[in-house]
Amino acid sequence: MTSTAPAGTTARPFDRDQAQRRILRVLVASQVLSGAGLAAGVTVGALLAQDMLGSTGLAGLPSALFTAGSALAAVVVGRVSQARGRRPGLSAGYLAGAVGSAGVIVAAVLDNPVLLFVALFVYGAGTATNLQARYAGADLAAPGHRARAVSTVLVATTLGGVAGPNLAAPTGTFAEALGIPDLAGPFILSGAAYALAALVLALRLRPDPLLLARSVAEAEEADPATVPAAAPAGGRGSVVLGALVMVLTQLVMVAIMTMTPVHMHDHGHGTAASGLVIALHIGAMYLPSPLTGWLVDHYGHRKVAIASGVTLLAAGVLAAVAPGGSVALLALALVLLGLGWNLGLVSGTAIITDTVPLATRARTQGLVDVSIAIAGATGGMASGLMVAATSYPALALTGGALSLALLPAVAATAHRR
Repeated sequence: MTSTAPAGTTARPFDRDQAQRRILRVLVASQVLSGAGLAAGVTVGALLAQDMLGSTGLAGLPSALFTAGSALAAVVVGRVSQARGRRPGLSAGYLAGAVGSAGVIVAAVLDNPVLLFVALFVYGAGTATNLQARYAGADLAAPGHRARAVSTVLVATTLGGVAGPNLAAPTGTFAEALGIPDLAGPFILSGAAYALAALVLALRLRPDPLLLARSVAEAEEADPATVPAAAPAGGRGSVVLGALVMVLTQLVMVAIMTMTPVHMHDHGHGTAASGLVIALHIGAMYLPSPLTGWLVDHYGHRKVAIASGVTLLAAGVLAAVAPGGSVALLALALVLLGLGWNLGLVSGTAIITDTVPLATRARTQGLVDVSIAIAGATGGMASGLMVAATSYPALALTGGALSLALLPAVAATAHRR
């Protein structure tokens, strides 16, 4: 391609691949940190609410609140990124997650459920930012490598995501030594991890991937010797399909994941056992990402989206039939749940990225992630109510059945092409 100098730099040869590699390295570092922040809070959020309220029926409320908070954060991060670039948008989102974590700790010390719920809402900004970062990995990627770029960012979350839940017990002990309730301990880790992720991005995400991608695109359009980049394909139907794939996978995943630690607690398992299961689940959410990205780039979005629905169905059935005392079977069910989510997220993200032009990409991605967050909030809130009214197996079977809606949706959009 023709050498270009991105806006705001001195004129010199520009190596797009080198810039992409640097951007991915910084995003990987921030995702390792943010993964720990996300996973630590997810592990004990429901248990903390159950302990403070003395009710299983509202145990899903924390998940609903921080996913609802992530909906608002997705809009804000998307709009800031659209106007000023990925760096300020992502940094602000992680900083808000750190503030929310601190609020949860204060609420636990004061035994104040209202403050807890407000803080969890703010904490949700970290969840939204963690997801929005995947889009930054694809801004400069070549069309045939976008899914793999997204996957590189996602897989980085694995290290922190697996470590976070397994630190639930040690951070609980540390919190008790400070006079803080043990269930609030993981939020100490969350706050520190999110704050460090914000710092890494603020200092190191240079050049900004979205702003640089726009500069390159503008330079290529202005240079008659440059072969124009292929226009985004698919139209509105593809945007709807990409959003639907991610919304359904998020709804099913959050609903089953949220109530699994409560289900295990009710069958006599401790925090360490539930932390192990959630750690394996989060590992399955992110670790297969390189393979998923390769599958999407080579076999197409739709086939991988169908595989997501089938995998989520298997997860729901296994979670429903697994004995409450079997940590191994519940862990396997949660691994399948995480894998199904990964297949859906990577394929859906690739559909959106391939469809939406750079001029409106960040804003559209933010709006899509609002839908994902609302789906997560719905799944989190409904999960506690459904388990209280019926049972955990009924919840798991319902989630598995819902995932099958992906199949006719993919088939319908395939016929429109």
